[in-house]
Amino acid sequence: MENIMNKIMLEIEQNETIVIHRHVRPDPDAIGSQLGLKYYLKKKYPNKRIYAVGENESSLEFIGNMDIIQEEVYQDALVIVCDTANAPRIDDQRYQMASEVLKIDHHPATDQYGDINFVNTKASSTSEIIYDFITHFNDEHIIDEKVARVLYLGIVGDTGRFLFNNTTQHTMTVAGKLLSFSFDHNAELNKMSEKDTKLLPFQGYVLQNFELDNSGYCQVRITKHILEEFNIQPNEASQFVNTIADIRGLKIWMFGVDEGNQIRCRLRSKGSIIINDVANDFGGGGHPNASGVSVYSWEEFEKLADALRAKL
Repeated sequence: MENIMNKIMLEIEQNETIVIHRHVRPDPDAIGSQLGLKYYLKKKYPNKRIYAVGENESSLEFIGNMDIIQEEVYQDALVIVCDTANAPRIDDQRYQMASEVLKIDHHPATDQYGDINFVNTKASSTSEIIYDFITHFNDEHIIDEKVARVLYLGIVGDTGRFLFNNTTQHTMTVAGKLLSFSFDHNAELNKMSEKDTKLLPFQGYVLQNFELDNSGYCQVRITKHILEEFNIQPNEASQFVNTIADIRGLKIWMFGVDEGNQIRCRLRSKGSIIINDVANDFGGGGHPNASGVSVYSWEEFEKLADALRAKL
């Protein structure tokens, strides 16, 4: 690991333009690790051109916004991709125009698309990895409120506020050090959980229309008709994947949202039940207890459901 980090830093030192990418449909860790790395490198190398790119996610704009760059920026640029397990999920496929691509991630290494791949599956989040990367080079003094804030939000997001079993002693140590900076973490966490009042009727729909069986498997189907009825977008609907997480006896659940050209399925499980292998079988991927996959019909959705039920 230390050798790979040294190689990554050498590449950073040798390039004047660095473009940082992450995955589509970003979560707090994707944005937190991306911006945390950008802010850190800007302070360490103030004369380099460093950008963070990708589509803005309205519900996460409070964390930070992306840069808009032209294609010519990629000429002789170094690309670093954060928190993205496989190449098709990289937001903004212009990354392929770069002279070199580096991968920093904590998902299982199913697609080592980088010229250098730094993957630590023991880390709670890529934001935790970025913190370790900074401290490996004894750059704690470079961390400021701006860096600490986004890395903390990334860690909180991927650990489910430290409730998920990817939370380790090291995770808590890192989070504690980031909390020593003066950002208002209570206010930031409130922003992370806040939802527009127009979405609450939809939350009520989810709570009244989940399908739970005796084995501990549960699923929610959100069709285009439901999205239209509640006047919400697919990305807004996806915020409610954990609405049913507190059901007693629940072991595995799937939240499917019809996005028009695909049905985006978010898979979740509790304890030692691994579900990312099922996601991989259907062309998706992710963490052992939290994964995603796209299917293209509700019939295929049911086949995916059967594979998840087989886990029980």
